[in-house]
Amino acid sequence: MTHPYLSVVIPAYNEEARIASTVKALVEYLATWSSEATDRTWDLIVVSDGSTDSTAKIVSAIAPTDAHVRLIDATHGGKGAAVRRGMDEATGDWRFLCDADLSMPVDNFGRFFGESGGHPTYDVSIGSREASGARRFNEPRSRHIKGRLFNFAVKLLAIRGIEDTQCGFKLFSAESALKLFPHQSLDGWAFDVELLVMAKNAKFTVGEVPIDWYYSEGSKMTLTRGVLAVLDVARVGVNNLMRKYRVVEKKRGM
Repeated sequence: MTHPYLSVVIPAYNEEARIASTVKALVEYLATWSSEATDRTWDLIVVSDGSTDSTAKIVSAIAPTDAHVRLIDATHGGKGAAVRRGMDEATGDWRFLCDADLSMPVDNFGRFFGESGGHPTYDVSIGSREASGARRFNEPRSRHIKGRLFNFAVKLLAIRGIEDTQCGFKLFSAESALKLFPHQSLDGWAFDVELLVMAKNAKFTVGEVPIDWYYSEGSKMTLTRGVLAVLDVARVGVNNLMRKYRVVEKKRGM
């Protein structure tokens, strides 16, 4: 398949317990979604980030049964590195970042393309757990508080105007992906913030899409990683002040 309308990129690290069900759910949904319009071709790219469990083996067994599914078995570099690799391999007109835990139900997928099933409103659409109309389920209060504190740090140190930078569901136009990801330097959890700062600087339209989000056990965000993520956010803020992200070419016509 060449040049699909949509490429879905799933970064995965030691996700053997749920990667098969996630891929199955997405394949089933996208098969129905694509049948509703002839131009909705798609592919799904799973990037195993140096997984030490059976993640890569499971996906490699699925791929031969469905031409839409592809595995990239990468060396371990962190979530940001895995996303960058997947987006570099993607060729879709639109490129969707999807967390392996599929904490957003697949039926929310259409919200990124508008209720009428048309084309996305923004160059970069951010799945948001904080936008009006969003709903959270089963999330421990302590987890929610930590998330809001992190967002406060993001607003203070790097970028304002976005209520949820860290949700793992984002849609990029091909143009924005091609211009942003080659300059993404962070491999850890704050890579989203870096991308959004660059997107704003390059005058791409950025908007939040309210989603339903279900908390699931097995989060890999620890206190240590949280502290490192905040330090990375501060680095993004400093880089931005030093105009290091101005290297990203502005959107055509701006």
